[in-house]
Amino acid sequence: MKERILGNTGKSVSEIGLGTWQLGTRWGEDFNHEEAMKILETAREQGITFVDTADVYNGGKSEETIGEYMQTCPDAFFVTTKMGRKLSPHTPEMYTPEAMEQFVEGSLRRLKREYLDLTLLHCPPTPVYQRDDIFGCMERMKREGKIRAYGVSVEKVEEAMQAMEYDISAIEVIFNMFRLKPREKLLPAAAEKGVGIIARVPLASGLLTGRLTRDTIFHPRDHRTFNREGASFDKGETFSGVPYELGLQAAEELKTVFGTEDLAPLAIRWVLMHPQVSVVIPGASRARQVAENVRAAELPPLTDREMDAVTAVYDRLLRGVIHPQW
Repeated sequence: MKERILGNTGKSVSEIGLGTWQLGTRWGEDFNHEEAMKILETAREQGITFVDTADVYNGGKSEETIGEYMQTCPDAFFVTTKMGRKLSPHTPEMYTPEAMEQFVEGSLRRLKREYLDLTLLHCPPTPVYQRDDIFGCMERMKREGKIRAYGVSVEKVEEAMQAMEYDISAIEVIFNMFRLKPREKLLPAAAEKGVGIIARVPLASGLLTGRLTRDTIFHPRDHRTFNREGASFDKGETFSGVPYELGLQAAEELKTVFGTEDLAPLAIRWVLMHPQVSVVIPGASRARQVAENVRAAELPPLTDREMDAVTAVYDRLLRGVIHPQW
């Protein structure tokens, strides 16, 4: 597993990490602690050193399980967690320094850590990215040793650009073959400022695996069932905001480009073709999927023809839908 430097943290992390939104569970299903531990063990065995979680994932069980695992392997992972989505209502006014401190204390407790390697604001409302008091609080907690570094997770490129006015270390953003907009301004600006890029949703909620069809049935509690129009959170988190039928069409065209039915490793490899990306974080609901994701690191670089073909599919089918929104 190759490693890359994570922004201005100076830390070297595996270029493929592990996203734990669905740790130990397929979306909508009940949490499986045993499978979650197997996923973490497989990740370590495969050379993954970066794990991304959040205080709301599986109601806190994601953090708790990572904390439990790291009691026996304390140096296994650089752990990034996120905070803020517990606020109800999720409005700018609810974001206060006091709330941020409580969230950090909660994550420290669940992860069983004395400090957090990296903590991110978890896609807050847009005005929060310009709040001096919130970023000042993060800086103070860094001085106090509760966190080693901080940054933001964003929905929109412009939110990331605003956040870089502060001394952040990393930005987590949706970046995949269906979401090309970050290449235009965000990736160059982040590289110039020494801010790490954590690329999330690299498989577009499964569309970029090439395995979904018009007949695929999702669990009723799976966000791919209920959030396609943003009923519960930003619809860009579900299929990267691409309308399902259109996404299937785009995936079929990408299969033709690459001459394969299995797009997943190629989709991850595409993200890694961008040197500004510090780490890409595909998720896994089963241990075997971790090993499948890591295969991308073994692939040769994509050719210029393949990279141009991906752009052409995006420009023709998706740009008009995706570019104006995120």
